[in-house]
Amino acid sequence: MQDAFTNQRIAMVELQLHSRGIRDERVLKAMERVPRHEFIPESLRVDAYADMPLPIGNGQTISQPYIVAAMLEALQVRESDRVLEIGAGSGYMAALLGELAAEVFGIERHAELAARSQGVLQMLGCDNVHIIVGDGSMGYPPAAPFDRIIASAAAPLIPPALIEQLSDGGRMVIPVGPSHAQQLQLVRKKGGETNITMLDPCRFVPMIGESAYRAQED
Repeated sequence: MQDAFTNQRIAMVELQLHSRGIRDERVLKAMERVPRHEFIPESLRVDAYADMPLPIGNGQTISQPYIVAAMLEALQVRESDRVLEIGAGSGYMAALLGELAAEVFGIERHAELAARSQGVLQMLGCDNVHIIVGDGSMGYPPAAPFDRIIASAAAPLIPPALIEQLSDGGRMVIPVGPSHAQQLQLVRKKGGETNITMLDPCRFVPMIGESAYRAQED
């Protein structure tokens, strides 16, 4: 069944993603299926498929479609993967991950956002996605290790707990750097060793937690 936003999603995928070099068909199809407008305030839905971040409350944002797609493409999620997302926010990234992976755990420190995103995910039937209120910089030990980890908030350095909870052969994509500008980093773990590749420059809200930024810097 098509909704009023279907054509906008199709245009978003073609004009903002495919034309700018995103080639992973699974990522493109997921972003064509998942209704981004459901994850943002109703007053902003006119811009739901524009290539820009949008505020979702509590000082947080939903990332622009292109950066979401670039991160997912670098993550190379497989159907059998168990994935951890840090900074679940609106729940949009978690929903996309739910389309790509076997099971997804999203950590969000704002209880209000966590409850709202879980409600939208349930409405959409994303039964393999779980939103937990907590400190994302410490990961989620009860479900570790994870095949893939992705962070939708920026840390000053890669939190040690996330590296520890990444399975051998796993991949992590995380924005790292000071609050005014960061760089996406791809972390690959093999044989207990980590290899880091620098990706696109970016700007995310800060990751707040014991192994990231402190709350007063939010």
